[in-house]
Amino acid sequence: MKTLYLVRHAKSSWEFNLEDHLRPLNQRGLDDATKMGVFIREKIKIPQRIISSDAVRAKSTAVLYLKELGIPEERLELDKRLYDFTGNKLDTVIKSCDKRIDRLMIFGHNNALTFWVNQYGSKSIDNVSTAAFTAITFDVNDWSAIKKGETILYVKPKQLN
Repeated sequence: MKTLYLVRHAKSSWEFNLEDHLRPLNQRGLDDATKMGVFIREKIKIPQRIISSDAVRAKSTAVLYLKELGIPEERLELDKRLYDFTGNKLDTVIKSCDKRIDRLMIFGHNNALTFWVNQYGSKSIDNVSTAAFTAITFDVNDWSAIKKGETILYVKPKQLN
């Protein structure tokens, strides 16, 4: 059994004239990422591997989540392939994960995440919200063999207010 945790980066700031890759989180994003980390702490088993897009907003979201989960930041891996908006590179990263890993957590971007959760999960989600958390389980022994799984949790910050 494999469990995948997918997190969309939290709300980013458009306040600064920066290239997209360098945009930071805004205050709402900082608050939402922390709040979501607190919420899922009691809902999940700790991931064995954690990978984030190397974009500032995704990495910052990951760091805030991990702090609330009690996971050292040093466990976070950055992968530029996750700066993906189609889902193709996201698919490659997930399916190439070592089969010894049973719980994988990914921090990434839309539209890749919305495409992916609808392609492989059992619950239709129109748009994965910023800072939202999705958990999908797969009845396989190897990540390369995943097909349709079961969406066991989808929660977005607005549900926690």
